[in-house]
Amino acid sequence: MAQCIDDFSSSIPSGHLSQYQKIANQIAPIYKEYGAIEYQEFVGDDMEQEGTLPFPALLASTHAEIVVLGWIAYQSREARGRINFCIETDDRVAMLVAPHIVPLDRVFNPARMAFGGFRPSIKIIGG
Repeated sequence: MAQCIDDFSSSIPSGHLSQYQKIANQIAPIYKEYGAIEYQEFVGDDMEQEGTLPFPALLASTHAEIVVLGWIAYQSREARGRINFCIETDDRVAMLVAPHIVPLDRVFNPARMAFGGFRPSIKIIGG
């Protein structure tokens, strides 16, 4: 089990989802190359649960956007720091992301991303 994860959620314009997924599919192996244990992303499917705050409301999503949730698992907090530094300074990642965050035809808006690192709290064994 990973000792640390990064969790992120974002709203992606529906018309740009396939383009976003293409970028994410190119970035995920770079995380693995630097030592991430796991990289997964999911597209919102069932976003309403009575009595809870839905992800679209949390992210101020419009009806023209799709919620994406993902996580990256690391062996330790130290590994997380090292890997994220490598990602932030990797020219391949910059070249993949930079063209898609410009305001005119934005595929992804980092300012609207919810992001955080988490440590384990509950571990369920078996299944």
